Formats: sequence, structure tokens, C-alpha cells
Amino acid sequence: MYTSSKFLKNIKLHTVFLALVGVVAVLLTFSLVVPEEGINIAGMNIKFPSFDQLLHPKQQEKADIGDIIMDVDTSFADPLIKHTEGSDGNMGAAKGGQLSINNSTSIHLNDAARSSLHAFFQKMNDAAGSKKKVHILHYGDSQIEGDRMTGFIRERIQNQFGGNGPGLVPAMNVYNTYAFNQTYSENFKRYTCFGGDKLKSRKYGAMASAARFAPEPTTDSVAIGQPAEWKTAWIELEASNRAYSRARSFSTVKMFYNSCVKPCAITVYENGAIIHQDSLIADGKYHVFKLSFAKTPGKLRYEFKSTGSPTISNFSLEGDIGVQVSNIGLRGSSGTIFGSMDKGITGQMINDLNTELVIMQFGGNSVPSLKDSAGARNYASYFAGQLRSIKAMRPNVAIIVIGPSDMSMMKDGIYETYPLLPYLVEQMKKKSLEVGAGYWDLFNAMGGKNSMPAWVEKGLAGNDYIHFSNKGASISSQLFYDAFIAEYVKWNTGVQ
Repeated sequence: MYTSSKFLKNIKLHTVFLALVGVVAVLLTFSLVVPEEGINIAGMNIKFPSFDQLLHPKQQEKADIGDIIMDVDTSFADPLIKHTEGSDGNMGAAKGGQLSINNSTSIHLNDAARSSLHAFFQKMNDAAGSKKKVHILHYGDSQIEGDRMTGFIRERIQNQFGGNGPGLVPAMNVYNTYAFNQTYSENFKRYTCFGGDKLKSRKYGAMASAARFAPEPTTDSVAIGQPAEWKTAWIELEASNRAYSRARSFSTVKMFYNSCVKPCAITVYENGAIIHQDSLIADGKYHVFKLSFAKTPGKLRYEFKSTGSPTISNFSLEGDIGVQVSNIGLRGSSGTIFGSMDKGITGQMINDLNTELVIMQFGGNSVPSLKDSAGARNYASYFAGQLRSIKAMRPNVAIIVIGPSDMSMMKDGIYETYPLLPYLVEQMKKKSLEVGAGYWDLFNAMGGKNSMPAWVEKGLAGNDYIHFSNKGASISSQLFYDAFIAEYVKWNTGVQ
């Protein structure tokens, strides 16, 4: 019988090596097979180190307070660079000009809708002269995406009544747009209430979308005893030379944010040079971070550093006075968004913007799914509920609904208007007026039933027989503006 020493002497070196290789192979297999959260065996959670942990086993850690010292003792104790070259407050003067009462279409109004619209006309008329700003929010589906229609309407209104800048822009824009230029760091993630990833807090703000560079915090977000990881992220914005002239100039940049619960340093650069250093308010509430400029700034870079992330709702690029007109394109949406958003944050932003008119341009995305007339009535009723939500947040706001355009479907080799589209238009008009909103009938403005094939033939709409081309969008926008201004002239001259 071998003693232990004799046994060890008879073990060959290659046997030991093979045994070690076998053990390592087994460990590697477990590290690759067992998930990070472990496996449940007989009611017990069995965990195993990952492959990376096997290769790089944890070492004794010492708390690294370098970032904390830098963040508090350096960034906040030392004098920070503060931007001081602000605007003189006069950007946005109106050009004015002759206006016509002649128009080929009309905005349908009842007494309540007319009263709200007339109140808006008074505020719009006085804005530039009294050095104030009023805001128009233009919500819509992909028909207005990327500033289509809105850009044209904005340029007309701002030239006449004053105002500069494209207004609200998303924190993280994913659509092609002429209105502004934007880039952002790859660790920013987009959240929307109408499709894709959602915010658990529902605190998107008025644009129905937001961005974060770290997930929303949860109770188990950071393991106990583990040091928090500092993250840096950035968003760059600048004027676009492709935009209409009024949108190219702005003197005020606002950033709307909420849910900031960790100290967050912010550094603003203009064309690569630091112009402002500050910190965001880390109380979790809604706030506006504002900078003013003597002239349209160059490329602005907002750089954030924090162990968490605030929710960045959007920016606003504005002049000092006049009318702001914001494009809020929601691809794929039917406009039924307000039940999916925190109304406290949304309402606060709408009121802070001094929003006096909301344009709701929807209906097209619901058309292909309509099976019968009951479906059209149900959508129109649900949509009216969205208008009531707007009124609840801003009771005196005027609302104009722009209904769906003509849309064609292929039937027996030809394109025809979707059968229930004309009925949906009538129902949307009916329900909009019941809420006290005006209704502009885009379907009939462009020619009514089976008008879309003609628009396609003339290059005014795309081959999908749904969306306008840029030229078609300009024409439809002019039609709306003519109807809008005709109502204004009647109010201004006392003609009914």
C-alpha cells in the first residue's frame, strides 16, 4: 500500500499538467454556461464567476475619492467660467406686411373655438410689440416629421408677427431635419411615449420624448459597497444653414430637464471653447437651464458628468420676442399620447413656454386599420379625449386640428382613397368642434377623394401615396396659412 509520499513521487509531471488543464476546462465551461445571475438548483441560487472574472479576479479595493474631490473641491470651489455675453432682448422683431382675407379653404369653427382663436390672435398680435413671446406647438405624425409643414408655417408667422429660432428640438433627434443640426454621444438613449423604449417615470415633457445617458435609477441599480461609476456624455447643437431664414437665428437656448437625483456637472462649449460651467439642480424636479447670447451662437456642446443621468426632455432655440413655432413630429403616432405622459411635467412645460396655440395634425395612421364606421367614430372620440387633456393642462389655449390628407390604397391595380377616410374626416371635425377646437380639413383642401394620385403625378407626394414631397408640403402649408390668416384678418378688421 502506497504512503502519501510514495504516491506523490509516482505522479508524473504531465499528469499534473493534464489534471490542471482539465480543472481549468471545467471552470471555463461553467463560466461560459452559468448566467451572471446564477442558476436555481433545489431552491438554491448557485452563482459562478464569469470568464472575465476568472481571468481578472477581484483584488482588494480601496475607495477612490479622486472624482469626488475633483467634483466638489475643484469644480465647485474654484471660480467657474460663467457665460455673460447675453442678448439685448430685441431679437425677433416683426416685418409685417399686407394680409389677405382671400383663401380657398376655411378653418371650421364654432363659437367656443372662435373665441379661443380670437384670444390667441390678440396675444400673437401683441407679442413682439410688448417684447413678449407666445408659443405654438405643432404636433403631428410623419407628415410633419423633420420640420415639414411646420417650417414653412413658422417662417410665414414669424415674418409677419415676429419671432426667431426653430423652437423646441428633441434631446436626441433621430429624424432628418432642416431646422437644426444635432449630434450626441453614443451613450445617450432615446425614450418615447409613443413607441420604443419607455420611461418608467413617464416624465417626457411636452415633446413626448426624452434622453438619458444612464438608466433610470432603481433600488438595486448599484450594488451595496460598490463605488458609483462616473459617466460623461454630451449633446451638440447648432443652427442649420438649410433652415428657413428665421429659424437660423436665435439668441436664447433653454434645456429642459427633470429626474436629476445625483450631482451633475455641466460644461457648455461654443466652437470648442468653454463658455459656461455649472451644476444641475439635483432635487429630481423639473427645471430649465437657460443661456442667452448677443447673436446666434456657433456650435454648442453641452457636456454632462455624473454618476447618474438626469432626464433631458428637450432644448428650445428661441429669439427674444415674438412667436415660437415648434415641430413635434411623432412617427407612427395617432396622436393618442397624453395618457402615456406625466401630465404634471408636461403641463408645467406647456405653461412655462407660454403656449397659446396647439396644432394637432393626426388621423392618417389610424386609417389603414379602420374596419368599419364604428372604428372611425371610436378613434375620433378617443382623439377628442386628447384635446380635452390639453385643455386640462392649459385651459385657455386655442387648438386647431389638421385632419388627415387623402391616402390611397391599391385595389384591382389602381389607387383609391381608403373607403373610411372621408367618414373619419367628418367624425374628427365633429368631435373637435365639440371640444371647442377648430378643424382644418386637409383632405378636402387637397382635392378630396382620390386626389392623392394627382399629387403623386405632379411630384407633390411620394410613391407611397401617403406622404407629401417637400414641394407638396409647402403647398399644403400655404393652404393652411391662408385659411389661418383669413381668420386673423376677419378678427382684426371686425369682419365676420
